[in-house]
Amino acid sequence: MSKFEDKGMIGLAWSENGFRHVTNSVHPVKTPADLAGLKLRTMENQVHIDAFKELGASPTPMSWTEVLTSLQQGTIDGQENPIPIIVSNNMWDMQKYVTLTGHVYSPAVITMSKIHWDQLSDEEKGWIREASKAAVEATRKVVDQTEADGVKTMREHGMEVIEDVDKTAFQSAVQPTYERYGKDYGEQMIQRIRDAQQ
Repeated sequence: MSKFEDKGMIGLAWSENGFRHVTNSVHPVKTPADLAGLKLRTMENQVHIDAFKELGASPTPMSWTEVLTSLQQGTIDGQENPIPIIVSNNMWDMQKYVTLTGHVYSPAVITMSKIHWDQLSDEEKGWIREASKAAVEATRKVVDQTEADGVKTMREHGMEVIEDVDKTAFQSAVQPTYERYGKDYGEQMIQRIRDAQQ
């Protein structure tokens, strides 16, 4: 958390959105080959973009504010997000298929501007820290519940949910991305990430 200060923010707590999955309006995605040519919105994150290129998709980085309109207009074929985001945004209105790839864990961080933080009293800072901790606990409960109920909810709204995913095939397909970023961030860091996924 202390590393946020270098960027002018105060890190307060780590929360989460869950694991990210792929949705699209073209066809079921069961293998990496099924992603070929699909225009998928990704976050504006070069690692994600490179990984989806390795999978054969056409990653389209864009901010979340543009995604729903782009899906409705057919500018993009699909997107990737955790189940709570898929459910809360009624993706079934725009997307027919969801594949539970679980390809990226999506943490969320609660931060505050250091400029404003520095103007607070110690008592006020304590209140903010307590509220952040409570927010994380509440968010995790909601995420857990939505993850548990989400597949049923998506099916009830007409989405075809592909649960039986050969994750090893997807991992193999993105191996060049692991290797490329292993050079930038160190093989030890990549191994730590892989070990955490086991």
